[in-house]
Amino acid sequence: MITLHCPLTPQTDKLINANTIKKLKPGAWLINTGRGGLIDEAALAAGLAEGKLAGYGADVLSSEPPSPDNPLISAPNTVITPHIAWASVEARQRLMNGVVENLQAYLSGTPQNVVNAS
Repeated sequence: MITLHCPLTPQTDKLINANTIKKLKPGAWLINTGRGGLIDEAALAAGLAEGKLAGYGADVLSSEPPSPDNPLISAPNTVITPHIAWASVEARQRLMNGVVENLQAYLSGTPQNVVNAS
């Protein structure tokens, strides 16, 4: 099982590509919750079609919404979910509670979660 949680930088662009896929143990699973550009999508789709990987799961793609010709859309053993993990009722409530707490603290003269950019 390989999970990706890294940013997309020049060094991580297409981190998973035909060369890295060749090095994987047969039956490997890949999960990408980082950025879509970490994956060479055509190479990954080919690896899935050839059975090199057992499966792929992601909530990110190189372009969102995906184009109809994105090779991962029809790749076998692939699950792609919307990139909306923050959108659950619980997550939104936690976000709003934090905003209210920050405003109350500021108004009471004891600011919290202060970022000083200078």
